[in-house]
Amino acid sequence: MGHLSLADYLEHLWVKGFKLSDEQVRFIYFGKKYTEATDDLVRIALETTLRLQFQFDGSFYISLLELLKEHQITSFKEAKQLFKVKGIQ
Repeated sequence: MGHLSLADYLEHLWVKGFKLSDEQVRFIYFGKKYTEATDDLVRIALETTLRLQFQFDGSFYISLLELLKEHQITSFKEAKQLFKVKGIQ
């Protein structure tokens, strides 16, 4: 996943075929601001949402962001461990 900015990651998703609407992209940025999450945490939450829900689900995305922030997660490895413990896979 690297250290892409959120904008670059969204562009990467677009190229890979995940066509998010303008409204969904605005909501992704809203969630980032609402939770004061880093680009890395937003990418983790977004990737997990798309992988598990097969589409963008705003409430699921926000709940993941809040969970990541609550547990002070800083890496994808830590996030995967937390999701496993919480039964989110």
